[in-house]
Amino acid sequence: MILARGLGTRMRTVDSAAVLSDAQRRAADSGLKAMMPIHGRPFLDYVLSAIADAGIEHVALVVAPDHDTLKRYYDRTTSAARVRVSFVVQPEAIGTADAVRAAEAWTAGEPFLAMNADNLYPVAALTDLVALDEPGLPGFSADDLVSTSNIPAERLASFAFVETDEGGYVKSIIEKPGAPSLPSSPSIPSSPPLPSLISMNVWRFDSCIFDACASVARSARGEFELPEAVALAVSRGVRFRVVPARGPVLDLSRRADAADVERRLEGVTPRT
Repeated sequence: MILARGLGTRMRTVDSAAVLSDAQRRAADSGLKAMMPIHGRPFLDYVLSAIADAGIEHVALVVAPDHDTLKRYYDRTTSAARVRVSFVVQPEAIGTADAVRAAEAWTAGEPFLAMNADNLYPVAALTDLVALDEPGLPGFSADDLVSTSNIPAERLASFAFVETDEGGYVKSIIEKPGAPSLPSSPSIPSSPPLPSLISMNVWRFDSCIFDACASVARSARGEFELPEAVALAVSRGVRFRVVPARGPVLDLSRRADAADVERRLEGVTPRT
């Protein structure tokens, strides 16, 4: 399940210092981060290629009602041979937990992976999630993310921090700790020390997550956040295994990211 419904607010923000081609600028203006051309291919093709390398064959793109650009590309322009792409509409862009809930019928009760459309994850991390027999997520080392990825240290606070118990399961998770106020949850302490593990919003779920997604409160940002739904599920007794993971994770959430992502993917041909 690839969450591709967001409004792309950060990508739409004009950055005079960002180096973009005309095609990349048009994609940025539209907010369609997943369709940002990288060496002539949409960034999403690289994401799908990594998913296929991890042995996954069925993919749902959670999209906006107006998703003609995505559908035209994957239905008509290109033929994905290694993955079967379906489209699930999220009527409103009201958060990642709502996006996951929108695709409940598509999962047909089976376990599934959920991830962002604007991050390219290591195949090894995806493979480890596929191999799990319980809910879980990769826990990326903060130091490793900074040293291997295109994510500067100051951006880490825009991701979720994870604390584990002695058994390697989620003890607490804090969404966007750099925000002015933290979301409240029974499993989130008010002023925790900053953990060294980062969640990059890629998960292995089973059907237990849907109840949490349906009942989680809106966050301080006014959205139904997936990390908060996970925290709620944890408070209700669902256990999430944290699998140690290493980068790089390539983040394409801002215009300034495009040049570095393109440099890092030089010579890489996605195979969808």
